[in-house]
Amino acid sequence: YVLNGHKAVVIGAPYATHLIVTARTGGGQREAQGVSVFLVEKSAKGVTTRDYPTVDGFLASEVFLENVSVGADALIGAEGQSLGLVEKVMDEAVAATCAEACGVLRKLHEGTLEYTKQRKQFGQPISSFQVLQHRMVDMFIQLEQSISMTYMATIKLGETDADRSKAVAAAKVQIGKACKFVGQNAIQLHGGMGMTDEMAIGHYFKRATMIEGAFGSTDHYLARYETLSLGAAA
Repeated sequence: YVLNGHKAVVIGAPYATHLIVTARTGGGQREAQGVSVFLVEKSAKGVTTRDYPTVDGFLASEVFLENVSVGADALIGAEGQSLGLVEKVMDEAVAATCAEACGVLRKLHEGTLEYTKQRKQFGQPISSFQVLQHRMVDMFIQLEQSISMTYMATIKLGETDADRSKAVAAAKVQIGKACKFVGQNAIQLHGGMGMTDEMAIGHYFKRATMIEGAFGSTDHYLARYETLSLGAAA
């Protein structure tokens, strides 16, 4: 097999000795059949990478493959039959990321509560202002909904492909919305200094922002859930 292509924002690639590469070995662009998975040495001829840090402190790479020759022993699974495997691994990775997001959201909420009890305006803590209390309650609701949806997605990982993928897509939609809402409100309630590196809340916000778009945007997973629920006609 000869592999050509470009993989963007490959998280963890700077540390890796091998890369798991998806490639089309047959069929049309939108066909389920024809997707294969290969294990490729990063040091193989034709593989080049450009490493860089991401905004949340992780490392990623741009991976370029130019006429990379691999043998049949590099195949993972059967040739052209790996889309189901890819989707299963993706769903498991998304569910794990949703679980991480729940922890990030909890830290964002707890940090905001703590700060508003200390920050004073007009001689009293800003946590005593009713409008800010309402906002923090809304943040808490988003957190609890995210936890529940993540539990459901985790439970469904052992179900049929359709049930698993629907539950994971629904959880990712909720997580995406919560990361945006909770993160932005945490920063706003901290004021401008919430984005500084000196405050932990800014680092949690950056991680929440990355999680929001990880494996696909909120709109992508909303469309995926719709298609899985209603069929291609949706």
